Amino acid sequence: MKLKIRGLRFDIKGIIVGLASLGVFFLIWEALALAMNNPFLPGPYDVLLAFYRIANVGDVNHVPLWLHAATSLYRVLLGFIVGVITAVPLGLLMGVRTTARNAATPILEPIRFIPPMAWIPLTILLLRGLSGYVFLIWIGVFFPVLLNTIAGVRRTSITLMSVAKTFGAGNFIVLRKIIFPSALPEIMTGLRVGMGIGWMCLVAAELIGGSYNGLGYLIELYYNLLQTDVVIVGMITIGIIGLVINYVMLLAEKRMFRWRVEVST
Repeated sequence: MKLKIRGLRFDIKGIIVGLASLGVFFLIWEALALAMNNPFLPGPYDVLLAFYRIANVGDVNHVPLWLHAATSLYRVLLGFIVGVITAVPLGLLMGVRTTARNAATPILEPIRFIPPMAWIPLTILLLRGLSGYVFLIWIGVFFPVLLNTIAGVRRTSITLMSVAKTFGAGNFIVLRKIIFPSALPEIMTGLRVGMGIGWMCLVAAELIGGSYNGLGYLIELYYNLLQTDVVIVGMITIGIIGLVINYVMLLAEKRMFRWRVEVST
């Protein structure tokens, strides 16, 4: 059963199944908390109380939860933008020009296999404040977007490009009118993957980097205070924000590529 409100379609059956599975998850969580009887494993109700307290009163420094979330979101969006505006043009160039790809591959490929977390100590020593977080987000975002952009360019139909050139289209017109639109679905996939990796990199940087705000800092602060209910609040907040970002990007992707047929069962 589908419900349509202002152009948005909602799968009622899917929503019911999702809520039911979420309820089962909370029941299992509560049962484990009661069975283990461990003060470091709070139940859902204790976490809900901690969420209400942090959201309204704030942490030990009287900083509210929304401010920690907004700070982390600002950092990740800034790093994400930098990653996109560097990866997409380079990916288009490497996908179109074999010479550029051969020149950049020996440099980029070894760097791609270095985990983003491995950059954190060097970033702490060399960069300060926001620039350090932006760099770490850039590392996480750059390579998924770059690789998907290259893949999208190389999947562009040679026939379409040949026909366009036959009718007098120059290289820039072919790039703008054929190659880029053809690669856009893969680029969007790279954006979603890059955003997820960038979000994880930011939180890890906040855990280690010594900042005094952000969700990673909140988790580290209450870990040191042995208040795991607030630690779980921070973790759940991270997950919810990531879910919302991913959903917004999926919604934008569906609206942009309405011509694509989705397979559903």
